[in-house]
Amino acid sequence: MIDRSRFILFWVAVVAMLWPFATPAFAQTGDIACAHGLVNKNPLVHRAAFGPNKKIPTWHLDITYVSHSTYFIETPEGVSAATDYNGYHKPPYLPDIVSMNNMHESHYTDTPEPAIKHVLRGWDPMFGIARHDIKFKDMHVYNIPTNFYESDNKKTNQNSIFMFEAAGLCLAHVGHLHHILTNEQAFRMGRTDVLFLPIGGFSTLSHEEAVRVIEQVKPKLILPMHYHYPGSVERFTALMSPRHPVKMLDASTMRISKKTLPKNTEVHFLRALEQGY
Repeated sequence: MIDRSRFILFWVAVVAMLWPFATPAFAQTGDIACAHGLVNKNPLVHRAAFGPNKKIPTWHLDITYVSHSTYFIETPEGVSAATDYNGYHKPPYLPDIVSMNNMHESHYTDTPEPAIKHVLRGWDPMFGIARHDIKFKDMHVYNIPTNFYESDNKKTNQNSIFMFEAAGLCLAHVGHLHHILTNEQAFRMGRTDVLFLPIGGFSTLSHEEAVRVIEQVKPKLILPMHYHYPGSVERFTALMSPRHPVKMLDASTMRISKKTLPKNTEVHFLRALEQGY
């Protein structure tokens, strides 16, 4: 006769061995958010209509390139965020969240619309270190300060990398970054699925520094920005093509999920909604 306690222990061990293979795919790869360890325990739901009256499926995001350094991110629960919001490169509708950096006037505004729920400045107006960490519906946003300098013997910063977590995806917008990342900054970014990267070659990162940041972050998808200088796209493309595929897309908006991300790093250029600086 089989000993009952041994029989139970045997099947407990079998279940423990097989459990990782039985869990849903998103639970293995997409539910732990970036570097903060947040867990999306509940499936995301979408509103029937929001903004331009469209539905975004669960575990997907829509990303629109507005212009310059402004990207527009939309989630299944109807949250919208605009990066490096300057008040004149307008996203399709007023966002819930805006990030800004003050290294240049084209990356921020002193008069954001009062209806914007969260205005996240990448610098501290009191000349300290900018700190943000917010959760709004199905989006989590936090910043990583960069571009440090001394002011009256006090350390402050003028730029932040903003991390956007939603739909099991981790997106990093580096703003007006002026240097390659420190080990601490790269560590705080954690897993990065999408990297919004300035590729102008001047005033932000050089092309060689941009490549170095890509090597540090190892994103699945690179969405270029800040390339208004003549010849910037051609020089960056020539540098990247031997390393990673570069695709020019005839669209301003793309829908992404963990399943649709490239298996290896790719560069995708979206067409800007607005032309000009």
